[in-house]
Amino acid sequence: MREINRVVMKKDALQLMTGKPAYTEDLAPEGCLIVKALRSPHARAIVRHVDTKAALTVPGIECILTAEDVPKTRFTIAGQTYPELSPYDRLILDRQIRYVGDPVALVAGRDAACVDKAMRMIKVEYDIQEPLLDFRQAVDNPIVVHPEDDWNPRVPVGGDNRRNIIAQAEEDWGDVDTAFQKSDVVIDRIYHTKQVQQSMMETFRAYTYLDEFGRLVIVSSTQVPFHVRRIVATALEIPKSKIRVVKPRIGGGFGAKQTVVMECYPALITMRTGKRAYMAYTREEAMTVSSPRHEADVHVRLGASRDGIIQVISVESLWNGGAYGDHSPTTVTLSGHKSIPLYNRFSAFRFRYTAVYTNTIAAGAYRGYGATQGIFALESAVNELADRLHMDPGALRLQNIVQQGERMPAYFNETALSCNLGECLKRVQAMIGWEHVYPRHVLPDGKIRAAGLALAMQGSSISNVDVASATIKVNDDGFYTLSIGATDMGTGCDTILAQIAAECLNCSVDEIVTRGVDTDTSPYDSGSYASSTTYLTGMAVVKTCRSLIQKIKEKAALMLDCDDPSNLEFTGDAVTDPASGRRVTRQDLGNAAMITNDIALEATETHYSPTSPPPYMAAAAVVDVDLETGHIDLVDYAAVVDCGTVINPALARVQTEGGLVQGIGMTLMENVQFDSLGRIQNNSFMQYRIPSRMDIGKIRVEFAPSYEPNGPFGAKSIGEIVINTPAPAIAEAVYQATGIRFTELPITAEKVYLGLKDKK
Repeated sequence: MREINRVVMKKDALQLMTGKPAYTEDLAPEGCLIVKALRSPHARAIVRHVDTKAALTVPGIECILTAEDVPKTRFTIAGQTYPELSPYDRLILDRQIRYVGDPVALVAGRDAACVDKAMRMIKVEYDIQEPLLDFRQAVDNPIVVHPEDDWNPRVPVGGDNRRNIIAQAEEDWGDVDTAFQKSDVVIDRIYHTKQVQQSMMETFRAYTYLDEFGRLVIVSSTQVPFHVRRIVATALEIPKSKIRVVKPRIGGGFGAKQTVVMECYPALITMRTGKRAYMAYTREEAMTVSSPRHEADVHVRLGASRDGIIQVISVESLWNGGAYGDHSPTTVTLSGHKSIPLYNRFSAFRFRYTAVYTNTIAAGAYRGYGATQGIFALESAVNELADRLHMDPGALRLQNIVQQGERMPAYFNETALSCNLGECLKRVQAMIGWEHVYPRHVLPDGKIRAAGLALAMQGSSISNVDVASATIKVNDDGFYTLSIGATDMGTGCDTILAQIAAECLNCSVDEIVTRGVDTDTSPYDSGSYASSTTYLTGMAVVKTCRSLIQKIKEKAALMLDCDDPSNLEFTGDAVTDPASGRRVTRQDLGNAAMITNDIALEATETHYSPTSPPPYMAAAAVVDVDLETGHIDLVDYAAVVDCGTVINPALARVQTEGGLVQGIGMTLMENVQFDSLGRIQNNSFMQYRIPSRMDIGKIRVEFAPSYEPNGPFGAKSIGEIVINTPAPAIAEAVYQATGIRFTELPITAEKVYLGLKDKK
């Protein structure tokens, strides 16, 4: 292959490295109204009255809106394919306050200073109510977070707003109870993960204006431009045809920008005033009123025989959705469907889940999308099972893991057409020198060095749901333009898709210009989430190239006086007639299409997938634990990934390393904390610590490719799976060092110290 499995520099690398204007704030024109939200200090309350008279007298203030001034149609801000599984439970502004930070009013003015002054002058009368803050007490609690009659679930997912249930379901396969009774060993644990923030460098931001035809244009840092169009249209009660969404470069998303957190606010101001509006969240807002990962309790039961064969698995998940149901019905399902199928020797499994409302910040999408919580729980339980049976955790896994060609009943009965998980596991143990570091040994300075192991799987797009499209055209002089609806979040998908196109068209990547997303001109794409871009949009690119080559041959046949285009050969640079030896170059074809022509050298194809082939991963962590202080040093982390064919090894490597660092942060330090009134206490990077380069030690990444027949050139996804192994691997290493099993994240030095003290 010419362009596949080759390191290619990202198409936007030089532009970004040299600081050229690229992001939303860089492109926002001068003179935009500055939009800010006045937010509730209470977790649950009724807004009785908002006095804006004094605020409206502030020079420069153009508009102040309250709940009385906005549309009354409920909607969801979850950026998912229509019809969304998340309930329609929001208003742009609501008199019922549901968490600290819920917006009470929107203020727009000519600069930030006048807006800040006006916000201080607004007087709000609240009827303060007792909040529901404990998600374990939510179901059938007398406090109802969503008592409204127009609560609107578009798809039945088991929700009941009167019971504080967002979604609920259960699934049994085989005789679960009998399998547990027959098991020689049963592991039974509840694992608790806290909310964590995506912490991308660029916070949420968008600017809006009316174009010369009176249409609303939204320029937004978003992962889901087409969903933004639909969601804003629903919220503002205007036709989607009146909205255009443009996506510039994105300074990170990690799932947070799969939620349409704030685009409705400047859009509404522009519609009311006719003026350009700009809104950018502060870091505090990004930490306190956005869309973090769901807090969860995951109850795992494992039943196994004495020889280490896992007979039965039960996973029961309780999800804290917070004040609104954004993404809860879909994230919670992945906690079981993308953990249980790792092990495929069982005779039965059970998966039950409930997602609930509370008066806390609404949770949303974050890399791993629910699988992260489930894999921490299940993999921790498997490590405990190995310890109970006095077996090496690698050996126990090797005799239980899914194999290529097997049907996976816990993964929607899909067949594992590409699976190299066993090789991943063997190689990562070799990388780490497993026999020398596991389980533990004492270092000369008295610290304990120990190791832990974990596996993970994810998916590649949402099968039978998500859609991707691509358009490619030949320009004069023969260069190509590739238009996509997928969103490059900094991951390099513009480059990856150009590599796939270049391989199909037998040209260089530099000959392909990739166009970013504009909902007016780009072909439809569900968006950059669910690990879909390389797998799903990549196949759309392959199909488009095939169609385009056929059109190129048809045009060449006319120029070469050939009756049958199928007899021609396309070599990338030219089309040749083997019978006559005559040829026409791609440059000549492109220029000939500009005059006296009725064959458009342009193609568009759409693709969906009936399967969602899982990528697989094995990882091992080595830690040094100071038994005097509880401090944990992560000294080595090795990972081997099966993402099918690796399209661009450099981009795949940095994707893996970045996801691992986020998983390490979730495991060792990140922790959204609330006080007794529901206020988030760590609202900046001074209080909310994420890993620095000094915290992560050595990270080593290798690939063990399989070949996925349904993916482009055998490729699968890699974006999400890479965040899932650190929590169980590090937790196991800490256990081997200390003898203490931590079932709640994060695992901090304080917890280790207190655990050791209690143990003594």
